[in-house]
Amino acid sequence: MKKPPDRVRDEFARQWLAKAEEDLNAAKSLITYGSTFLSTVCFHSQQAAEKYLKAFLTRHQVEFPKTHDIDELLDLIMPINGKLSESLRDVIALTNYGVDVRYPGGFPGVTASDAQQAIQLADRVRRLVLELL
Repeated sequence: MKKPPDRVRDEFARQWLAKAEEDLNAAKSLITYGSTFLSTVCFHSQQAAEKYLKAFLTRHQVEFPKTHDIDELLDLIMPINGKLSESLRDVIALTNYGVDVRYPGGFPGVTASDAQQAIQLADRVRRLVLELL
């Protein structure tokens, strides 16, 4: 039996949310190891924020490119929910953690403060997106 399109869309959005939760939980777990995994904490925080935004877009049937650019995702959200898009503009700071911290020489050292802030930003994306979904 074929699933209705709304059900397929909602299931796909839930899959994005599950992946986002996994990334955020990984970041929160890794931060407990002190300075050992700071760049990885930032990476997973960026990934979580990105995936929460992609869940929101999926739920609203907005196609998006393969991107780690949070600004680009917020631009796609603007016509759907301008208030959400504007309120998350500071989260753009996470974009560089999506790729640059994963490779040598791509990003200056990440501090414990950077990692804590990255988690806080991802947590805020989570809270706001879940309130709307």
